[in-house]
Amino acid sequence: MTTESIEIRSVRPHEKQVLAKLIRHSYLDVAERFGLTTRNCSKHPSNCTESWIERDFDRGVSYFFACRQNEPAGCVALEMATDQLAYLERLAVLPAHRRMGLGESLAKHALGLAQAKGAENVSVGIIAAQEELKDWYLKMGFAEGDTKTFEHLPFMVTFMSYNFS
Repeated sequence: MTTESIEIRSVRPHEKQVLAKLIRHSYLDVAERFGLTTRNCSKHPSNCTESWIERDFDRGVSYFFACRQNEPAGCVALEMATDQLAYLERLAVLPAHRRMGLGESLAKHALGLAQAKGAENVSVGIIAAQEELKDWYLKMGFAEGDTKTFEHLPFMVTFMSYNFS
């Protein structure tokens, strides 16, 4: 299927409930696959709340919906960490809309925006064991970086980066 009928637009603050629900639902299969719960990984996107979104908006994080037939089917967030570094966050596509190009469209939208804002590099962190996602980012032009363990996470994180130079 093509991405011709996809509209990517900014998420408005009053849509935080829809956004949080979309993120939770999109990440539920990942949480189940890796045994992530509110108890062992409270900060996983499968536990996203409206207050998370509010805090993100307050920090200047930009969210975007990918809409099919005027309904949100996916989202992505972009945070400018510094003038040269951006973070791609919460890339999510509802299960019924996967493998239709929405994730790629959202990622490319975020990359284009980061570049337009002067970023030289965009970073994303993923669950290290999620090899198919790592391969997907590699095909998009990201490079694999360090893999780290964090005390508060029950999995290792691989950092990937996209360099514009």
